[in-house]
Amino acid sequence: MKNKKEKIDELIKETLSQEEAKFYDDLGEQNLLEKIGGTFQGKTGWLAIVMNLLNLVFFCLFIYCCFQFFDADQANDLIKWSAAGFLCWSFMAFIKLYVWMQMDKNEILRELKRVELQVSVLSNKLE
Repeated sequence: MKNKKEKIDELIKETLSQEEAKFYDDLGEQNLLEKIGGTFQGKTGWLAIVMNLLNLVFFCLFIYCCFQFFDADQANDLIKWSAAGFLCWSFMAFIKLYVWMQMDKNEILRELKRVELQVSVLSNKLE
């Protein structure tokens, strides 16, 4: 399967101009660190920064809740601190899900651009 994909990529690169071939190469697959870095770019990059700062705040609050939980003497305090810790943990999970969904969205947009480029090349070839 991978060999067929490489052959198709080679055929596409042969029909493209140098500028288009460079653009096509830039749309290649990214590793995990490049995907994470991609969430901080673009129009919603500021939102990813805010989300990660909030994640850090909730992590610090979670650690504080854990210390208070282990220091508590009464059952009511144990319940309150465990509930607060659970809420902090939940918020951290939701923020991480948001970042992963942004990474997935960027990957889908990258593949759509590749398909658009391939369709454009094929339509120019038919004309």
